Amino acid sequence: MAPPAPGPASGGSGEVDELFDVKNAFYIGSYQQCINEAQRVKLSSPEKEVERDVFLYRAYLAQRKYGVVLDEIQPSSAPELQAVRTFAEYLASESRRDTIVADLDREMSRSVDVSNTTFLLMAAAIYFHDQNPDAALRALHQGDSLECMAMTVQILLKLDRLDLARKELKKMQDQDEDATLTQLATAWVNLAVDSSHPETLVNLVVLSQHLGKAPEVTNRYLSQLKDGHRWHPFIKEYQVKEKEFDRLALQYTPSA
Repeated sequence: MAPPAPGPASGGSGEVDELFDVKNAFYIGSYQQCINEAQRVKLSSPEKEVERDVFLYRAYLAQRKYGVVLDEIQPSSAPELQAVRTFAEYLASESRRDTIVADLDREMSRSVDVSNTTFLLMAAAIYFHDQNPDAALRALHQGDSLECMAMTVQILLKLDRLDLARKELKKMQDQDEDATLTQLATAWVNLAVDSSHPETLVNLVVLSQHLGKAPEVTNRYLSQLKDGHRWHPFIKEYQVKEKEFDRLALQYTPSA
């Protein structure tokens, strides 16, 4: 059976991630939901507020609302937010892109604060948009966050380096196999191998439930499995459970 959609993740200290819903919505591409969650969540520290704003403004960028980001992130804002603003400037002004990349090159040539994951992600995004995947990968390799690894997987797959993408995915799985980003990266790699492979379809069934997708999405993948791989152990076990459910349901059917 596929696992239910995840609840708020906990860190090693047992503390619940206050931004779980904000991050999860962003990772699965539900940008308006991310914005809505970010605007109503109550946080316990200024550091968490900065982290929330990073995801909020990245969601606005994904919606191409560059003006919102440029208007609201001020020169006095945190370094993480300045990194998001730089990416917004790059996206919003084609005429300034060469200058922005040159400035970024100079910054990357100096000592970079590798604890600023947002800076590494935004630098990589700028380089990748600028058709320089090697520079993007160099930026990402300085970080050890799941998000840096997930972006690395995406770039490697676009470069047709499935072998290296698998190695990066293994690092993600070793760090946190159940994380949404790891589940997504697993699906990307499996799709790159063969979108009709039974293990890929099984993974997509699990992932669609893990992310709380609509039932018809899960049913679509199950139908593909039943049609093309009816003897796969997952389907055989699924059908056994279906029959068991039907048998139990009959016991509770009202008698005439």
